[in-house]
Amino acid sequence: MNNYLSSRSLRGICVCQNILKSCRIRSSALQRVECQRGILTDHVKVPSGNEFLSKSLNNFSRCTTVQRRLSGRPGGAMNVFDRTMKRQQKKWAFSLEDNNKYDYLRDEVGSRVADRVYDIARTFPLALDVGCGKSHIAEHLSKEVVERFFLTDISDSSLRLKKDCEMPTHCVMADEEFLPFKENTFDLVVSSLSLHWINDLPGALRQIHQVLKPDGVFIGAMVGGETLYELRCSLQLAELEREGGFSPHVSPYTAVTDLGNLLGQAGFNMLTVDTDEIQVHYPGMFEVMDDLQGMGESNCAWNRKSLLHRDSILAAAAIYKEMYGSEDGSVPATFEILYMIGWKPHESQAKPAKRGSADVSFADLSKIGQPESSKKS
Repeated sequence: MNNYLSSRSLRGICVCQNILKSCRIRSSALQRVECQRGILTDHVKVPSGNEFLSKSLNNFSRCTTVQRRLSGRPGGAMNVFDRTMKRQQKKWAFSLEDNNKYDYLRDEVGSRVADRVYDIARTFPLALDVGCGKSHIAEHLSKEVVERFFLTDISDSSLRLKKDCEMPTHCVMADEEFLPFKENTFDLVVSSLSLHWINDLPGALRQIHQVLKPDGVFIGAMVGGETLYELRCSLQLAELEREGGFSPHVSPYTAVTDLGNLLGQAGFNMLTVDTDEIQVHYPGMFEVMDDLQGMGESNCAWNRKSLLHRDSILAAAAIYKEMYGSEDGSVPATFEILYMIGWKPHESQAKPAKRGSADVSFADLSKIGQPESSKKS
């Protein structure tokens, strides 16, 4: 692969020029090749491996312009989450020596997203994973389904720890809120447990719709509004009792009732939205919080409380066990997973019949299969 890249670069051709809006290849042995193809500027380096690891330089003023143009809100995106803090949380989580033991939830959801890809009877020449983490979806797919895979994540640490898969992969470090790809590029876009940290979800869905080819499909999974309700309730009751008020310690999530509308507003059709619950049992509340931190899923909302008093957290642990504890002494943590499928419109797709064009009445359906004598009577 590196020899292939070297030969392409020496001829003055950027291997990603048909995919990235703008990119720059730098190597000590190669001549620097620049190509400007869009608003965002991406630096793609050729590392020692079979993938690209590229860092996007997000120019604030330019990205703000793009965000306002794609956002579903007239004034631009809401600023709920501290994206810099989220990047630091993920970097810290992936730096742990035993970070693999916290992958159980992402591996499970990634396999369920892959199952939905297998349900579509076609081969996708080029696919994109938005917020891939350690490529928890790609490891469950075969090269007969996806021929080439682009993996993007906000953290370079996760891209360096990506899991092996059958198809060739290219890693691009990019913010999920600013995808650095040209329009009509990918046949398939997937995402698993990443979109719930995005400030402008309508704008992100519009960008995903934009980079899809016509008749391309988006398959995603994100946590829903009922996620970790046990932890949320326990912390709120404890703070009300000990401090006379409470602060949000669990990030806000999207409700399943809003997801279909968001996909429709982004331009997708033939929508499918379904929910699933995954319940994990822990020895206690402190183990729940420890695993969330190890997953890089700690709260990063701007209005989060920086300090939780010792009395409040001990009271919350007792309330958690009292209200939700099992007979064996463990406590559950519920994760509501929202799955979504949306297609980019194309003329070949099935379209609903015009209103009033039906030639059979619903009243006649009850007569199907009845004897002729009963029909006449």
